[in-house]
Amino acid sequence: MRVLVVNAGSSSLKLRLVDADDRVAGHADLPAVGEVSAEDITAALAAMGPFDAVGHRVVHGGERFRQPVAVDPVVRRALDELTDLAPLHQPKSLAALDAVTAAAPHVPAVACFDTAFHATLRPEAATYAVPAEWRERFGLRRYGFHGLSHAYASRRAIELLSGGGHPARRVVTCHLGAGASLAAVHEGLCVDTTMGFTPLEGLTMATRSGTVDPGALLWLITHHGLDPDEVAEALEHRSGLLALAGTGDMAEVVGRSDAGDETAGLALAQYLHRLRAGICAMAASLGGLDVLVFTGGVGENAPVVRAAAADALPFLGLAVDPAANAAVGVHPGDPTGVWDIGAPGAAARAMVVAAREDIEIARGVRALLT
Repeated sequence: MRVLVVNAGSSSLKLRLVDADDRVAGHADLPAVGEVSAEDITAALAAMGPFDAVGHRVVHGGERFRQPVAVDPVVRRALDELTDLAPLHQPKSLAALDAVTAAAPHVPAVACFDTAFHATLRPEAATYAVPAEWRERFGLRRYGFHGLSHAYASRRAIELLSGGGHPARRVVTCHLGAGASLAAVHEGLCVDTTMGFTPLEGLTMATRSGTVDPGALLWLITHHGLDPDEVAEALEHRSGLLALAGTGDMAEVVGRSDAGDETAGLALAQYLHRLRAGICAMAASLGGLDVLVFTGGVGENAPVVRAAAADALPFLGLAVDPAANAAVGVHPGDPTGVWDIGAPGAAARAMVVAAREDIEIARGVRALLT
């Protein structure tokens, strides 16, 4: 089955045609929906050739959608009702769904959710200690995000290590990019994660704050008169590495830190502090660690971050081989997209897995439709 994978971002509409062997048989990067014409979308689809189904990345599935679902008018309305839970991301996904469906109206469309992989969170990991009325009336709970990436990275690590005889029951996946989150995966099921009700919770990110004392935010609003919308915008777009170092680009942060820039050094140290603490928390949820997996733009391209995170946690059995760590990505034609960077003899393995949400979406579409 040839699956067209649709991934709508804030500035682009990415289309990938994944064939039955999980190879990319065609691709197009278009301007974001609203900036690209219907004619250009139709032309891009025609250029890629025939496809049997369309898989859409949708950020939020709420409590209802815990696996891929075929999109019909009832499901489409339900997805729209979830916009309040992800006002920055959901509208873009739904606009892309509508645009591609209009261009290919007779092809089955399937929604695949970034929250679905986290539907198996343990109750103690999903629950906030807030009034029951808030939890029951407003659905206030921890949902988790980046699930498609965590699902793919953990599955690939488990497949490869299990075949080699190394235990892979307890996996911590680190999706490190502009957004960043961790997941604790026990025998293929997610039991804990760092993001919560929104993608703001957890690790320090490029422009997002990560976890901040909610009391501090209330103090800014009630004692200093900051507008809640202003606070929300700052936490999403003017915080994280950008707030600490003046840039959200990890490569620039590392380079400036190496050159002695104190602000960049603080930004990198704070980022790593939160990352190490998060890895330890995920390992605690698993009762130990067999495999640590890095993925995402930073996870795949920042050897300094990988080494500094893993080598500081020898009590988890982690150690990175410097040569293997430096060689990641040197052979981009590697068909597996997986690199073992662990030091020989380390009790827990360390790996890098190239992010492939497109394959995970195509896999979900095939499982549903066949």
